Amino acid sequence: MIPQTAKGLVRLARPHQYVKNLFVLLPLFFGWKLGDAQALAGALKAFAAFCLAASAVYVFNDLRDAPQDARHPVKRQRPLPSGQVTPSQARLFGAALALAALALVPMVPGAGFTAALLAYLAINGAYSLGLKHYAIVDLLCIALGFVLRIFAGGAASGVEPSHWIVIMTFLLALFLGLAKRRDDLLLAEDGVHARKSLDGYSLEFVNLSMAVMAGVVIVSYILYTLSPDVMAKHGTDRLYLTGLWVVAGILRYMQITFVEARSGSPTQVLLRDPFIQVCIAAWVASCYLILYASR
Repeated sequence: MIPQTAKGLVRLARPHQYVKNLFVLLPLFFGWKLGDAQALAGALKAFAAFCLAASAVYVFNDLRDAPQDARHPVKRQRPLPSGQVTPSQARLFGAALALAALALVPMVPGAGFTAALLAYLAINGAYSLGLKHYAIVDLLCIALGFVLRIFAGGAASGVEPSHWIVIMTFLLALFLGLAKRRDDLLLAEDGVHARKSLDGYSLEFVNLSMAVMAGVVIVSYILYTLSPDVMAKHGTDRLYLTGLWVVAGILRYMQITFVEARSGSPTQVLLRDPFIQVCIAAWVASCYLILYASR
């Protein structure tokens, strides 16, 4: 029984979602700090703190959603609605995760990190308590969570995030959130009403919004790579070459969403789709070669 409960707690923490917290490391990467041991240590501690905080948020959210998840064809297999973990165990586990995240705060340099982490917990707490029931507001909360990761990573590594990385992160998060809502709408058509906010969405609205966000993300990235300030900062005019992988990745994700209709979990798409994985790996490698290896 104890091993089953332990497995349930691990599932409740959703460690596979930690991939989202890699956004914390972007300021370090684009701020020329990969070779700075102190900056790298600060960014990795910030990453760990956000992983713990994110798990605490997932536990709190699942506690709130357990009755509704029990009626969902997939979510009813989660630890709480399935009975693998009791509510009291989940509350203790969630509190321990939150305290562990806060315990790392004094170890991370940069006063801005504390503000970003606390803001992340506050926004996600408000999201779980009711903001997730309001269309568009729910997407904005998710997108702000990604932006806060950028600011936290910047503070921890001593890098001031550029307006470009903040804008593109926000827009990309909106794009992914819309894809997830589209999957929820398809489930609703089959009689599974996954969330209250769906009353404020329609397939036509989500499809159009996704197309707009995809276009804006691509154009923003191209403008970023061609910006005179960016070229001067990085000492190269070849960053635009990495746009190939951004366009390919966005198109593949739209194919997954509109053709294959399986965009319910962006993390699962990333972990299971070879095409997306190749695009991301190639983007990181090409950025590294242009920004670091060529110098």
